[in-house]
Amino acid sequence: MRQLIDSGARRLRRAGVFFGHGTDNAWDESAALVLHALGLAHDDPAVYARRAGLAAQHGARELISRRIAERIPAVYLTGETWFAGLPFYVDSRVLIPRSPIAELIERRFAPWLEARRIGRVLDMGTGSGCIAIACAKALPWAQVDAVDISPDALEVAARNVRRHRLGRRVRLVRSDHFAALGAARYDLIVSNPPYVGARELASLPKEYRHEPSIALAAGAAGLDSVRVLLGQSRRHLRPGGALLVEVGNTEQAVQRAFPRLPFLWLQFERGGGGVFLLGAEQLPGPGGGRRRARRASA
Repeated sequence: MRQLIDSGARRLRRAGVFFGHGTDNAWDESAALVLHALGLAHDDPAVYARRAGLAAQHGARELISRRIAERIPAVYLTGETWFAGLPFYVDSRVLIPRSPIAELIERRFAPWLEARRIGRVLDMGTGSGCIAIACAKALPWAQVDAVDISPDALEVAARNVRRHRLGRRVRLVRSDHFAALGAARYDLIVSNPPYVGARELASLPKEYRHEPSIALAAGAAGLDSVRVLLGQSRRHLRPGGALLVEVGNTEQAVQRAFPRLPFLWLQFERGGGGVFLLGAEQLPGPGGGRRRARRASA
């Protein structure tokens, strides 16, 4: 098995495929594909010492060949990925989960928010449902609304909600941003929205072309969805609530477009960035202010 994975990793490196949709290196990518092809678990260390039969070797090599030839992200080939320590089904109807927000969820948003005060959560642009489900797991007393404009994405999210048995606590809503939410208000709005500008989108590696463009493209500057979130979140947050948004490489564009907002840009131990936090009272709208971000419990 280890020789088979090593061989696959060499092929992936030589082919120059892009890593970043679940793994960040050739060996992990090869291991994910080989283990999937052989129907073996990732969490058993003994699996790497096993011998693979000729048929199994052929199946694994064929899967790696497809990864190279078609530039399909490995996660779409295996149908499964992990986010915040939880397994999720994914396919090309949804963005592959990879947000650094997972690290915040695992910490129950400490030290920025007081977890016990988060009773209602909105996940805007839920895709596979990974953020909404991870929030529900981390905050077992909270109710979570998971919103997406794509009915295809919501079908995938529904499958994951059933898998994690959260149908009573995670509500799926088809909506263009806040349009279908009425006067609903939340303690936390979290979002990994589309934030890729037109020029950047055209230059992305081929692997990104397998992801739904609606989950990536956000106008010429990548700010279309972020503008809606910043403009409308205040009315959907309870007093003391917070808005948490990932904007990735669009961080500087966001700061230039909204110079008066006191963004708190968060740091992550496992890498990643481009995530800001704003308190409800700091957002535009009635009662909005310009004070610097602070803990919601303060």
